[in-house]
Amino acid sequence: MPTFHDTTEKQRFEALSDFRFRLRSFLRFSEDAARDEGITVLQYQLMLHTQGFPGRPWATIGEIAERLQAQPHGVVALASRCEEAGLVRRKTSASDRRQVEVHLLAAGRKKLARLAIQHADQLSELAEAVRLATEIQEEGSSLRPALSSSVTCSRRGSP
Repeated sequence: MPTFHDTTEKQRFEALSDFRFRLRSFLRFSEDAARDEGITVLQYQLMLHTQGFPGRPWATIGEIAERLQAQPHGVVALASRCEEAGLVRRKTSASDRRQVEVHLLAAGRKKLARLAIQHADQLSELAEAVRLATEIQEEGSSLRPALSSSVTCSRRGSP
C-alpha cells in the first residue's frame, strides 16, 4: 500500500512529466508555426530575441548568442540568412566598432507579430503547467523535513 510520501513523490513525477510534455508541445507548436511562416525556428528565435531584448528594440550578435545558447559565429551565419531573407539588418555599433547590432526590418516585424499572436494561447497553457509543477514541488519541499523527522523517530522506536 502506498504511503503518503510515495503519493507525494508520484505527484511530483506526474507534475514534472506533464511540464516536460507541455514544454515539448509548445516547442513543437513553435517549430510548426515558424515553418508555416516560411522561416526556421532559429530565425524566429533570432527575431524574437532581437525585438525582445530588454531596454531596446535591437540586440548584438553576442547578446543573441547568449539567449540562443549558441556560439557567436553560428549566430553570425544565422543573422546572414535572416538578412538575405529581408528580415533583419546588421549594423556596426557606433559606440563599439567591434559589436554588430541586429535590427528587425518591416518584414521581420510583421512575421514576428503574427507568430507572437499564434503563441499567446500556447504560452498560457505552458505557464499554467509551470505554475502547477512549482506548486507541487513546493508542497513536496515543505513536507521533506517533517517526513525526515518521522522516519528518524520511527527508526529510534520513538512515537
